[in-house]
Amino acid sequence: MKPAWRDELLTEYAGLADKLERLLPCLEVPMHLPWIDAIQALKRERGAVVMAHSYQSPEIFHGVADVTGDSLALAQAAADCDAGVVVLCGVHFMAETAKILAPHVKVLIPDALAGCSLADSITAADVRMLRARHPGAPVVTYVNTSADVKAESDACCTSANAVQVVEAMGADKVIFLPDRYLGAHVASQTDVQLVLWDGRCEVHETFTAAQARHARERFDARLVAHPECPPEVLAEADFVGSTSAMGAWLEREQPERVALITECSMADNLRLRFPATEFIKPCNLCPHMKRITLPNIHACLRDLVPEVTVPEDVAIRARRALERMLAVGRGERI
Repeated sequence: MKPAWRDELLTEYAGLADKLERLLPCLEVPMHLPWIDAIQALKRERGAVVMAHSYQSPEIFHGVADVTGDSLALAQAAADCDAGVVVLCGVHFMAETAKILAPHVKVLIPDALAGCSLADSITAADVRMLRARHPGAPVVTYVNTSADVKAESDACCTSANAVQVVEAMGADKVIFLPDRYLGAHVASQTDVQLVLWDGRCEVHETFTAAQARHARERFDARLVAHPECPPEVLAEADFVGSTSAMGAWLEREQPERVALITECSMADNLRLRFPATEFIKPCNLCPHMKRITLPNIHACLRDLVPEVTVPEDVAIRARRALERMLAVGRGERI
């Protein structure tokens, strides 16, 4: 059932409405406010925390999320979480990661079909096959993978800390999974020999060097690209970095115009932090991230489903790989 409109909503949420009207068509905002109000009430009733990835739409990212960030930030937040219920506004592997790191918490995802093409590109059997082909080589696995794949790995990483994790393994050769483009980027920054898998992100792999050049030449924009993009796109960029690193670069450089070569909502959600910067968007939408909506967040909190679970034997092994990743972020030896 759709939440009812109350005239007081525009007063109660005046600050939020002002933010959202700078990021969304203004006529959309009054439609979002009743859902936001109802979700806030359910959060209080359930003692729930809503975590949202940076690729979520502004009405979710700014409207209902308690914790926001890239996959590393959400993993760290899950590990430290003391709430009884977490609603993970992202894709399925992120909800699995939260459950693995916070096994005592009920972890919900608003749409159980919010998957990931990159996570689907590799299986646990594939990892075992690679280990057999390269005996003794440790496996570093990007967090954009299933719990089963993480459980077969020695350590996980994100795009923000991939080089650190690879070098922390103390090996001359490392199996790096599953994104080929991220792996090639990491290989260019380390002397460790990487064995790569041919996995790709459907959002980032479709960007082209011609699009990047057009953004620069047509709009005189600086180019910032995610390392999951093809190497010819990265070669055009002024900066290559993770979701969090992009924000740090913008803070440091304060460009007049910038093209973020990544998922579209990333630029939307950064525009509030950097009002003096014009964001050019040669972007692609992630169809899986966009399965998450205010109505299904509301239904998720109301009914406490779909719940994400991970078999205990898988969770124990996957948690070990994730904890090694977090230890590297704390500067600890692994």
